[in-house]
Amino acid sequence: MADGDTSRIHRSKAFGAAGRAGDKAQDAAGRAKRHPAASIAQGVGQVANGIVHLIIGGIALGIAFGAGGSADQSGAMRALQQTPLGAVAIWFVGIALAALAVHSAVTAIAESRSGWKEAVRPGGRAVAYAAVSVTALSFALGGGSDSEQGAQSVSAQLLATPFGPWLVGLLGLAIVAVGVAFVVRGAKREFREDVSPPARYRKAVDVLGTAGYIAKGGAVAIVGVLFVTAAFQRDPEEAGGLDGALQSLTTVPGGVILLVAIALGLMLYGVYCFARGAWSR
Repeated sequence: MADGDTSRIHRSKAFGAAGRAGDKAQDAAGRAKRHPAASIAQGVGQVANGIVHLIIGGIALGIAFGAGGSADQSGAMRALQQTPLGAVAIWFVGIALAALAVHSAVTAIAESRSGWKEAVRPGGRAVAYAAVSVTALSFALGGGSDSEQGAQSVSAQLLATPFGPWLVGLLGLAIVAVGVAFVVRGAKREFREDVSPPARYRKAVDVLGTAGYIAKGGAVAIVGVLFVTAAFQRDPEEAGGLDGALQSLTTVPGGVILLVAIALGLMLYGVYCFARGAWSR
């Protein structure tokens, strides 16, 4: 047998083995997704997610009226620390969101059987939940983090590379695209595929989801705009996270009104997360 034929046979066997392994992983993920523990992880995780968004929205509302604070995940953890059950609350949020991240990752693997597009949304959620979980657990263990410094550090490192401004700009546009996707999901009420409330609560959940997704999408899009601005000005300090995006609204005409709207929307999104935890599909 020619060497070329042997090589093709080996490659075919390797691809076949990889395909079978992928099928087994998808089957296992599907079984795990249907396990009762998965529903508990999702429900508890969404409660934690709702708590974080309620606090961020509250801080943002305070900023609109001249109060201090950081309207991001780090600021939410600091606010939780100041409550009577601070340590317990932060541990709860960290562990619950870690469980939710695992649930989302398992869902992404299971959904990948239908194509990679079906796996993108739960995969992205897994990354987002994991990031907030890491922040919470860092605070729980006595450390901490600063989301704004993290965003500026990332942009500074990228800007230092030969194609840095292009990379930062593309990252910013990608973040804007994510924000727009949130807005569209809220406006079209596509979130209905994630939650199935009783009939008497359906309209209320629609209001919560629509306002919440649009507000969150707007905030995320502003984060992307800050990265694009940093790319054009080649200044990493122009980049920022969620807090920087919301703080920037206080410096533009009419921005405070928009900030109040986004803050209230984020709080409504937090309540929507509670509903999703209770009535998730």
